[in-house]
Formats: sequence, structure tokens, C-alpha cells
Amino acid sequence: MAKVAKADPGTGNHRPSWVIGPLGQQLTLDQLPPPDYQHWLPIRKAEVVAAVHGGLLTLEETLQRYNMTIEEYAGWERAVNRFGVHGLRQTRLTHYRDIQSREQKF
Repeated sequence: MAKVAKADPGTGNHRPSWVIGPLGQQLTLDQLPPPDYQHWLPIRKAEVVAAVHGGLLTLEETLQRYNMTIEEYAGWERAVNRFGVHGLRQTRLTHYRDIQSREQKF
């Protein structure tokens, strides 16, 4: 889960100016993928999830900004929470789905 920087109380802004990204780095809005981003690497997906978790973007802003469905975002979030950044790799999706399927049977 993303660590959150404190919002500046003097500005009345309740949104943090940065959060801790998936690799432990400071992550700002300017560092997030642009709205028209096409080549979604796992780390970039994880950065978006960290931004939402930390309050840098709301879920609604994220869905609109990246033109994605709630289901798509939820899949990213679930993969990051369960398997980390590696869970977002397209080549590993079947493997991780099999693990989830086996765990749900017990």
C-alpha cells in the first residue's frame, strides 16, 4: 500500500503533493503517465494504483483520466495488492489467476 505525504494545511489543500510509489520513490501528479498513455508497463500501472491509494488522484479522476473501467482498475489494484508489481505482467496473468482459483477452493 502506498505511503502518503501530508497535505499542506496552510493551503487548505487536503490532497497530498506526493505519495510513495511502488518502488519507494516520491511520486507526484506530473510523474504519472499522461492521459493518452498507450504502452502500459507493470510499473506504470502500479504507480497509478499507488496514486489512488495515497490520495493523489481519486478513483473517479483515474477512471476518467485513463479512460478505463472500474473493473480494469480493480484488476490492477487486486494484482498489486496480492502479487506486487509482478502481478501486473501480462505474461503472468494466467499463472496468478490459477493461484487465486486454487486459494478460493479452500
